[in-house]
Amino acid sequence: MRSVLLVEDDIFDTMTAEKSFAKFNVPHQLLTAFNGEEALDLLLGRNGAEPIRPLPEVILLDLNMPRMNGIEFLTELRAHPDFQDIPVFITTTSGMDIDRLNAEQLGVSGYILKPLDFETSSDLSDSLSLLEKLLN
Repeated sequence: MRSVLLVEDDIFDTMTAEKSFAKFNVPHQLLTAFNGEEALDLLLGRNGAEPIRPLPEVILLDLNMPRMNGIEFLTELRAHPDFQDIPVFITTTSGMDIDRLNAEQLGVSGYILKPLDFETSSDLSDSLSLLEKLLN
C-alpha cells in the first residue's frame, strides 16, 4: 500500500494531518513516528520495528522534536542511498529563515508552516504541491 511517513511529536498536529488526509481522500496510509530515531527505526527495520515497504512516497517532517530533531534526521536520511530520493516536506511552526535554509540545503521538496491543513496553510503552494504528489 502507498504510504506517507509523518515524523511529528505533537499528537494534536498528528490528528490535524490525519483529518486533512481523510477530508481530501488522500489514497495513502499515514504512518507516524514521534521523533527522528523512531522514523529511522521504521525505515531501516531496526530495534524491533518492521521496515516500511514499499518505502513511503513522501515524508512529512517536523523540525523541533526530542531525541533526534528534523535536521538531524534529514541529514541521516540523505546519507543513506536507499532513502536519498524520498521527497521530504518540512512541517513546522518555525518561520525562521535559518531553519528554512538548513532544510533547503538538505534537499527538501517543500516547507509548510503548521498546522498541516491543505486549506488554511500560510505556505499554500507547498501544501498544494504536497497534495498533488500524494494524489498522483
